[in-house]
Amino acid sequence: MSAEAIERHQARARQALDQRLPAADLHPATLHQAMRYAALGGGKRIRPTLVYAAGAVAGAALEALDGPACAVEFIHAYSLIHDDLPAMDNDDLRHGQPTCHKAFGEALAILAGDALQALAFQILGQDAAMVADPAVRLRMVGILAQAAGSRGMAGGQAIDLAAVGRNDLSLAELENMHIHKTGALIRASVLLGALSRPAVDPALLERLDHYAKCIGLAFQIRDDILDVISDTATLGKVQGADRALGKPTYPALLGLDGARAHARALYEEALASLEPLGVEAEPLRWIAGYIIERAY
Repeated sequence: MSAEAIERHQARARQALDQRLPAADLHPATLHQAMRYAALGGGKRIRPTLVYAAGAVAGAALEALDGPACAVEFIHAYSLIHDDLPAMDNDDLRHGQPTCHKAFGEALAILAGDALQALAFQILGQDAAMVADPAVRLRMVGILAQAAGSRGMAGGQAIDLAAVGRNDLSLAELENMHIHKTGALIRASVLLGALSRPAVDPALLERLDHYAKCIGLAFQIRDDILDVISDTATLGKVQGADRALGKPTYPALLGLDGARAHARALYEEALASLEPLGVEAEPLRWIAGYIIERAY
């Protein structure tokens, strides 16, 4: 049942994204095509799925979750466009297809990322179906902005770039990097979903937030493991890219078995946060399991 619920969330997210993106033939058409290419071209839709699953646990109306789900995915898509650029990770493949800058050129890819980031905040401000309380919307804007900025993804990417070639990074330093780079937006996804229920219980919000912190780190550990054990065709991106760039990773620091054990411990901690929440939290439990077992 959980897997079916996740599939419904993923399908709903894709439809909501399609509806909120500018039409491909709307001027300037090439920019809008690049935005659609990046946002609709594939991926697991983990972040919007977390919005829907956390919102369901909190008791939010399904329609109120479409806007936040799109906002977090647009931020994610923008970040991938910029991370793939030659000045960053210099990746040629994403989701099994050419990266945005390979398909549209670097300049247009940068603009597409910029426009997707702006669209995310436009949605949080204007989506008519979202929670009506202006204070809650403002809180959502603040959460997403922090997750995307220097205290979130952008800061994590800066730390990541500075760590290339280092072999003396401690586990605490590695986790600090990924709490920002990967974990911040996953945490924001869960919080935005829960906040879509008016007057959500603060104790529930705290439990969901801790769950999100745990699975955010577990997600990155699994990414690092897959970079070692998987292949380019399965991953949809170049296998071994992190190792080739000299990036510090969990397997490099802990070994493969140690990295797997660390991910499993985070998974168990995430489940413990959900323990009192009953059957409504089953999709969140399923997502946590999927994160540490996924093949791509």
